Amino acid sequence: MTIPFNKPHLGGKELWNIAQAHAKGQMAGDGSFTKQCQVWLEQRTGCRKALLTHSCTAALEMAAILADIQPGDEVIMPSYTFVSTANAFVLRGAVPVFVDIRPDTLNLDERLIEAAITPRTRAIVPVHYGGVGCDMEAILAIAERHGLLVIEDAAQAVMATHDGRPLGAIGHLGTLSFHETKNIISGEGGALLINDLALAERAEIIRDKGTNRSQFFRGQVDKYTWVDIGSSYLPGEIIAAFLWAQMEEADAITARRLALWERYHAAFEPLERAGRLRRPVIPEGCGHNAHLYYLLLRDLYDRTAFIQAMKAEGIHCVFHYVPLHSAPAGQRVGRAVNGLPVTTDLADRLVRLPLWLGLEEEQDRVIETALRTLEVEPVNAR
Repeated sequence: MTIPFNKPHLGGKELWNIAQAHAKGQMAGDGSFTKQCQVWLEQRTGCRKALLTHSCTAALEMAAILADIQPGDEVIMPSYTFVSTANAFVLRGAVPVFVDIRPDTLNLDERLIEAAITPRTRAIVPVHYGGVGCDMEAILAIAERHGLLVIEDAAQAVMATHDGRPLGAIGHLGTLSFHETKNIISGEGGALLINDLALAERAEIIRDKGTNRSQFFRGQVDKYTWVDIGSSYLPGEIIAAFLWAQMEEADAITARRLALWERYHAAFEPLERAGRLRRPVIPEGCGHNAHLYYLLLRDLYDRTAFIQAMKAEGIHCVFHYVPLHSAPAGQRVGRAVNGLPVTTDLADRLVRLPLWLGLEEEQDRVIETALRTLEVEPVNAR
């Protein structure tokens, strides 16, 4: 039996909810399920306003518009992230300024941010890698000193916290993903978390094609019209219906994922002591959500050999991002600060193991195969 890297979880009420949305005649966006999901996000994160979007990419694009990013502006972010983190701002004409990551968490290194700030800098975009929080207190302090916005890319961080505060609800704006590879899913889907209430009204307008339709439906205006730039960023009600079933199971989903994560973590501790690999580091104060489990092997050769050996045993393990500063588009439109040696090194060594609900019955096989593979020195290595 092949063990995939990811397998979408079905809680049980998703298809029923979709049928209910159809029965209510609510197939387009902003129906009752959308509203329930948004209230849940506001209550669980403490953000001032939550808006569902059709993807985290859409939420990031909305954030870039709300930040009033103009051509030539600079936005500080890690290079070790998904392309949408940069694309959202590049679409506004901005220059992504890539800063190195911390060797422990693989998050944006807050100690390097200030040196990257120029008169053109407008925002800092911390990415909470694997649902492990960045040092938000330090990042917010830097932003305040320099008058910058903080936009959290919390795509992987639903149900995760930093010093007890939900990720995505700490900066001025935050974005979440509900892609099928995330913890809580709707196939595609995302959310914009608005923590600065002054941005909330415009966010609604941008999300709904630049119109004030939401105000019209609330009776605040007698007709709706085009008032600002925007696009169609809201999801269909079927997406929200599926997502609501997942949100109702969010605590149970997180608990099961954490149990899988802990089994991995305990299993690979002896190999870390032996110097064969490094396990994830969770700093004090970080309440992670077990979004992923990775190993840092000794070099690219070891990682390639490991992935191939696991695949031969029917187990699908994968690496993660190609650093954006090394990608063709990143080299063309971005700027890397000081070469990013940590990013370059760790990106070559990281491998992710399968982690999905239902893996419980097969996790021993993954662990035993991985241990057997890692305990054998690769032939002709180095």
